[in-house]
Amino acid sequence: MPKLFSKAPTFWERRGPTSLLLWPLSLVFGQLLRARKLFNELDLSNKKTARVPIIIVGNIRVGGTGKTPIVISLAERLAALGWHPGIISRGYGAKTQAAPLLVTSDSDPSVVGDEPVLIAQRTKNQFPLYVFPKRKHSIAVLLQEHPEVDVIISDDGLQHTDLVRWPSREGGRDVEFVVRDQRGEGNGFLLPAGPLREPVTRERDATLMMGSPSALSAKADEYFLGRRAFTLRPHFGRPYQLNHPEAYKTLDDIALAYSKQGRTRITAVAAIGNPKRFFGDLEKHGLKIKGIGLPDHSSFTPEFFQGIDADCILITEKDAVKCKGINDARIWVIPMHLNIPEGLLEWLQTILHRPDPNRYTL
Repeated sequence: MPKLFSKAPTFWERRGPTSLLLWPLSLVFGQLLRARKLFNELDLSNKKTARVPIIIVGNIRVGGTGKTPIVISLAERLAALGWHPGIISRGYGAKTQAAPLLVTSDSDPSVVGDEPVLIAQRTKNQFPLYVFPKRKHSIAVLLQEHPEVDVIISDDGLQHTDLVRWPSREGGRDVEFVVRDQRGEGNGFLLPAGPLREPVTRERDATLMMGSPSALSAKADEYFLGRRAFTLRPHFGRPYQLNHPEAYKTLDDIALAYSKQGRTRITAVAAIGNPKRFFGDLEKHGLKIKGIGLPDHSSFTPEFFQGIDADCILITEKDAVKCKGINDARIWVIPMHLNIPEGLLEWLQTILHRPDPNRYTL
């Protein structure tokens, strides 16, 4: 998200005086996008695609839409089917580095980013994962160090022009997923008048709808904007205690233990792209909470949690990776899981099994 906006402004969700005032700047941004697209189509630099298929899980809207759980689930399901996935990420918020870094469950999120560390922890370091702003370099190192990798999953990267691919819609094996949540495209304007990094009409191989189809589209399991679409339904896993991960409670246990008439004893904290979704899902499970939404990728200190007047604090798993060393027994971590539909996996494999449209290598 642009540094101008530490949190998504409310005018991004509906058109009004502020968004209309900024609309001329969005027109300029749109012209720049079209010029960049034309330059890439001319292929003046003769860029080469990777020797293995690339699956890009991205979005056209600024802010998180739930890409990381999809990356985790895709890698695990593909591995179960006999593939050998590798993962690349920009590492949002990561410190400047000279070369791609291998991420493990013990990596420092302030160095490599919080989402890559979460992926490594959740997958127990099963897949090689590299972070670097220039994804082409990450691919080169990944394939050199791990020649067994036969498919690469990119956490975001739809707008990364240096990431050369041959999309499946053009006869290739690379796949571009656009992830969409219940917020949709907001007011439909490009930055800065709206939340879009690219037009709604952007080409894509498929759209991944996060949430119930009734809230997103009546045809969510068929097509969206003329492209194939699949509905993914995320769900909470079993909460565990931050400083004692072997200790578990159910959400019902938490609701019963910390509910008291006339008093909110549970506070939920989320530094993710869409904190309201996290808070709303907790409330759907019958928890009465006070929600504290922070800018995406915010860091935490013991003093921050000490200042919260609550008997129980609920956080996301993405935020938990940034809380190493915080010893507060009130904090419980809520993992997020999702299942990849069989129809998506079957369709995806038909693309990955296509013959290589060219023999270029990085």
